[in-house]
Amino acid sequence: MIEDPELEALRAVTKSDNEAIKHILGTRRFSEGSVAEARTGLEGIPPQPILDHGITKTIPVPGGEIALRMFVPTNPRGVYLHLHGGGWVIGSAFDRDPKLSALASNTNSVAISVEYRLAPEFPFPTALDDCEAAAQWVLENSEEEWGVRKLVVGGESAGGHLSATTALRIRDQLRVPDRLVGLNLVYGVFDLSMTPSQLTGHDLPLIPTETMRWFYKHFLQGGEDPKDPKVSPLYADLKGLPPSLITVGTNDPLLDDSLFMAARLRSAGCDVTLDIYPEGIHAFTVFPGAAGQIANDRADNFITSCWDRSEQAL
Repeated sequence: MIEDPELEALRAVTKSDNEAIKHILGTRRFSEGSVAEARTGLEGIPPQPILDHGITKTIPVPGGEIALRMFVPTNPRGVYLHLHGGGWVIGSAFDRDPKLSALASNTNSVAISVEYRLAPEFPFPTALDDCEAAAQWVLENSEEEWGVRKLVVGGESAGGHLSATTALRIRDQLRVPDRLVGLNLVYGVFDLSMTPSQLTGHDLPLIPTETMRWFYKHFLQGGEDPKDPKVSPLYADLKGLPPSLITVGTNDPLLDDSLFMAARLRSAGCDVTLDIYPEGIHAFTVFPGAAGQIANDRADNFITSCWDRSEQAL
């Protein structure tokens, strides 16, 4: 792995931050209870506030409707479509209001988080279909609504998986790849057949091996081949995808997913920045700590650079 001096300098403080995060997380694991219990969250993590200036819009999808949670700055340059994590089973578009509001202001982006339907009630491919529908709504309405045409898609963990699959659907089903100008893939899961780091991550925080299997059990209920490119984007044809920022920590069971995805994107001729945070654990960007703050700042800079490039290309 290529060392980044700025990130390597964080190693000691990240190790210290990890100890504080362990106390926040406690000892309970998602896989030790029911889905309903998992959705109550972890005791040490307080719910995020719902901000009054956020906008909620409902759009139709096959078989129902979903909500889009939006933050709109004064002079937007593009749309950042956020797909939340949670193993396709837990989490919500309403969990990240403060971070999405800050991202909208810092990057001059219309920040939209998608309340896609969750497994096991709605297993594969519902979440993928909902995210595609959200992307289609943005692509069809962003110019009239906010005067912008370009789109960056991003998310964490399962949201990284959904970001990659949504990008492929924008290219192949919606057929407007030029409108997508960036991917922000934050410790995503790209191989649901399980990479070596997933298989050996029995003692790693938050999503050890058995927890990953628990999520997969609820998400894949139709006998899907986990190596099908429609399920695991690592196996897809990745040609033509936009510049990507991939972020991961070395103590994350999904480390290999990011390493392998970066290699596959590069082999497909795509522009990739791979940021590896020494000692970083899964979800380090949503917990307090220096590494998470730097990663979020770099993500903001990446999104801004996507708008810069797209405007220079006009």
